[in-house]
Amino acid sequence: MDNFSSLAKLMIAIGVFLVLGGGLLLLLGKVGIPLGRLPGDISYHKGSFSFYFPLVTCLVLSLVLTLVLNFLLRR
Repeated sequence: MDNFSSLAKLMIAIGVFLVLGGGLLLLLGKVGIPLGRLPGDISYHKGSFSFYFPLVTCLVLSLVLTLVLNFLLRR
């Protein structure tokens, strides 16, 4: 039974993290930070086909999350 309570706590923590992250992204979008439209993001349009890959946005988010998690989880 102890394994299920640990799994339940982990799932709740992940859910809270996702809700807070989604709220933060909504807030950043309203403030006007162009997350997802940075220079270096790949965008291709031809006819009715369009392809978008947020390369630089992924790199920036990865860097920020790495720094935040290293700061929070440092012992």
